[in-house]
Amino acid sequence: AVRGGRLARPLRCAGRRARAAARAMSCASFGARCRSVEEFKPLNHIDEGTYGVVWRAEDERTGEVVALKRVKMEKEREGFPLTGVREFNTLLRCNHPNLINVKEVVVGSRDKIYMVMEYVEHDLRNVMDAMRTPFSLPEAKCIMRQLLSGIAYLHDQWVLHRDIKTSNILYSNKGEVKICDFGLARQYGEPLRAYTPVVVTLWYRAPELLLGADHYSTPIDVFSLGCVTA
Repeated sequence: AVRGGRLARPLRCAGRRARAAARAMSCASFGARCRSVEEFKPLNHIDEGTYGVVWRAEDERTGEVVALKRVKMEKEREGFPLTGVREFNTLLRCNHPNLINVKEVVVGSRDKIYMVMEYVEHDLRNVMDAMRTPFSLPEAKCIMRQLLSGIAYLHDQWVLHRDIKTSNILYSNKGEVKICDFGLARQYGEPLRAYTPVVVTLWYRAPELLLGADHYSTPIDVFSLGCVTA
């Protein structure tokens, strides 16, 4: 099959392989080559979601302020959670100015694993909720241009984000946009394979997902971006 003038690549990271990787990953396997979370000074709690808890922290070795995300593992019986494996795999192999940057993985006690990410001051949802007047047209164009650039890069890497929404878009004091939270991201290929339609927050969900389609591709992310624009 051909996609965009290129030969389509087969899917990698099949479900069984990802689950096997999840079972194999543990704090012990990370600990031999990763720093300890004790080297980071927590500053304040930022957010908590289904798959992780995020703090603002200071790297005591460098003095840099970072975002420290603890991967939730309390309910996992088979090792590292599959959502964490997917997020690590996606972010560690992708490099784009409009995607959040993962710097390293650090470990703590009691089977706790953390992602060290660049710190961005705001998320777009909170910024929009606090605004007295909406973004100007040039500001909105600048934001959307960055979002489209980030999503286009992901799709060129054969990755679906599957959860684009304002709370998963970070916004810096300099007007820089970073897409984050890749817990639902999946690699895709051609021919398309079946996936669960229960992805993307309801208000950003494409019509085909609402109708229960299990074969879908990049248009679901594009539809979600349209909802953000609206």
